[in-house]
Amino acid sequence: MTDKKEDIEINAQLTPNPDTLKFLVGISLLEKGSIYIKDHDTAKGSPIVDALYAVEGVIELMIGSNFISVTKSQDKEWTNLVESVTDTLKDVLSKHEGIDDVLKALQSQHAASASEAEAKIKEILDTEIRPAIAMDGGDVVFVSFENGIVMLQLQGACSNCPASTMTLKMGIENRLKEEIPEITEVIAA
Repeated sequence: MTDKKEDIEINAQLTPNPDTLKFLVGISLLEKGSIYIKDHDTAKGSPIVDALYAVEGVIELMIGSNFISVTKSQDKEWTNLVESVTDTLKDVLSKHEGIDDVLKALQSQHAASASEAEAKIKEILDTEIRPAIAMDGGDVVFVSFENGIVMLQLQGACSNCPASTMTLKMGIENRLKEEIPEITEVIAA
């Protein structure tokens, strides 16, 4: 494979979470959904995950359709990390198309059958809420629905964002309750 490193355009964007930047990669990584990597061990062996966790200060990743949200440790500054993350992404993406088998396996683990209410919750999340949250470099993943309570996990830029409670309660909870009356509450996992 020829070196396409110079052809890959990567743009870093601010997110509502000051410790997370969204890196638009200009190529398709996932057809749909996202992959949240809370620590290196979650997807060790993936070239992109191994390379990004080798950058000192990187503590979480979320891979979306055409972006990767990178969360840094609070003791590091973006001025020292943006160039390293960008160069790492260009290097890995010039050698590997899309996501690798490790990440595909991780993504498929999260797919499961669901009840009618769960299916409707997932549909609303996938078609309305996740695309909006992805614009800020985050994601929300369905965890469970029991006794009227929906449990969701906020990821990427949304995982530690100061506005995450408002997003969860005022945005997501209100929208889900409109369509699914049996929902009494939406909480974070």
